[in-house]
Amino acid sequence: MTPPAIEEYAVSGRDSGPYAITTGPDDALWFTMVHSGRIGRLVPGQEPTSHRLAPDSGPTVISNGPDGALWFTEYRAHRVGRITTAGRVTAFTPPTAECGPFGIAAGPDGALWFTEAAADRIGRLTTDGTATEYPLPRTGAFPSAIAAAGDAMWFTMNQANAIGRIGMDGRITVHALPTEAAAPVGIAVGPDGSVWFTEFAAGQIGRMAPGGRITEYPLPDRSARPHAVTTDADGAAWFTEWSGNRVGSVTSDGTVAVHDLPIPASEPHGITVGPDGALWTALETGALARIKPATTRATTRATTTKNTEQRNAS
Repeated sequence: MTPPAIEEYAVSGRDSGPYAITTGPDDALWFTMVHSGRIGRLVPGQEPTSHRLAPDSGPTVISNGPDGALWFTEYRAHRVGRITTAGRVTAFTPPTAECGPFGIAAGPDGALWFTEAAADRIGRLTTDGTATEYPLPRTGAFPSAIAAAGDAMWFTMNQANAIGRIGMDGRITVHALPTEAAAPVGIAVGPDGSVWFTEFAAGQIGRMAPGGRITEYPLPDRSARPHAVTTDADGAAWFTEWSGNRVGSVTSDGTVAVHDLPIPASEPHGITVGPDGALWTALETGALARIKPATTRATTRATTTKNTEQRNAS
């Protein structure tokens, strides 16, 4: 297989910590800088810019909102923030104190849904600032990333070894993972409705098919610490390997391919499809990496898969 072309673009100092990334409504890449308390913006081919937040706010995950703005979580400040494409910032405080907002995504109901990692809750925030919280049926679950799918939201429960689903009525269903202590983090939904998630501690990528069947795909390097995941137009899942310093992809037939990043120990976190159709990932050491896959998909490192039917939900 012809490996993808990978280029890296410096966007901050090494201590700023680019963390999550998304493509905004203005066809720019927007990213959080978790250590310096800034929101960054990059139009491919231009110089990066950034907007200052409170230095200790810890902006974490960023997502497009239904109102043409970008919405993000401030994990350390326990807030949800909003930034317009012109750079105007406002913030909202959830009802539960010190709840540790982490993941965030726009829902099918026109609201923002976010995880409260420190409070075992899922939050819902309307664009006018009205917040509702839904307690999880388990404690100590550390809900992490969240993604929309049809009429529901899916989220990872990092310390409960499960993924959860919450309907627009607030009803929560929990699906245990086959591998013990897998520590799921990232989650994304493909165009066919499949739910993809990373198993950070197990070195695997998981997929729940629309019918509920869970398949786990072991990575060539089981110590790679897969972190974030997104899907492309073909339905393949692309993920980052935080410890392995790689990006990878897996198709629904189980073909796994991984690719080394040019700069060692760059700590890749968030990943998204950019405005140019390439994959972009945020590197905590101060850069964004652009990954342009080869035109023809083929196998680089294929691995065996473990298929397990999902039987228990609570």
